[in-house]
Amino acid sequence: MDSSDSSLSGRLAQLRQRIEQACLQAGRPAGAVALLPVSKTFPVPVLAQALDLGLLRMGENKVQEIRDKQAELADRAVQWVMIGHLQSNKAKDIARLASEVQSLDRLSLAQALDRHLQTEQRSLDVLVQVKTSPEPSKFGLDPEQLPAFMQSLRSLDTLNVRGLMTMAVNSEDPQAVRACFATLRQWRDRLVELGHEQVQGLSMGMSGDFELAIQEGSTEVRVGSALFGARNYR
Repeated sequence: MDSSDSSLSGRLAQLRQRIEQACLQAGRPAGAVALLPVSKTFPVPVLAQALDLGLLRMGENKVQEIRDKQAELADRAVQWVMIGHLQSNKAKDIARLASEVQSLDRLSLAQALDRHLQTEQRSLDVLVQVKTSPEPSKFGLDPEQLPAFMQSLRSLDTLNVRGLMTMAVNSEDPQAVRACFATLRQWRDRLVELGHEQVQGLSMGMSGDFELAIQEGSTEVRVGSALFGARNYR
């Protein structure tokens, strides 16, 4: 992977242009969609380049990776966003290190986060992950459980619930992908009608499908390879 600064800055410019173009085609303002760089598996020097380009939020899938990278970037103002499936026994580290969790999908995890956040005397932005795809490999709350789940979160003062997150079905059929995103938007609108006005964010869309997500109302896209280049999973 060519991770020189010019290459990264060039990919960032292209990505921002694609996001802006998708917004215009959807009849939305150019700045309506935020970019969350997904830095999982990419080494610290690449992240340092991204930070130099003004990308201060980084999405990670694993708590251990956040721990390791935070130790190396302790002198930089990185905002770590947990986007991967989170086990309750890792809530202590996330309460200490993360600025946001986008994969909240069960009450036991919410309670564990709240408990450790109280100890840390801080709060955390969270998104509720919703399962809009039939694939067994995808995590998330059943959409029908959302109203009751949102109600149960009201008593946890350390959690600022600001939106919903989903991963679309892995399919070549754009209509199947769009249906996942449309489902999340419809449930967001329903929650607002039920009195959860703070639930505005829709984190949906990744490198391969973010234009479709923007057409369906995404407010933030999670992009890794289209920004940083191909991943090396070895």
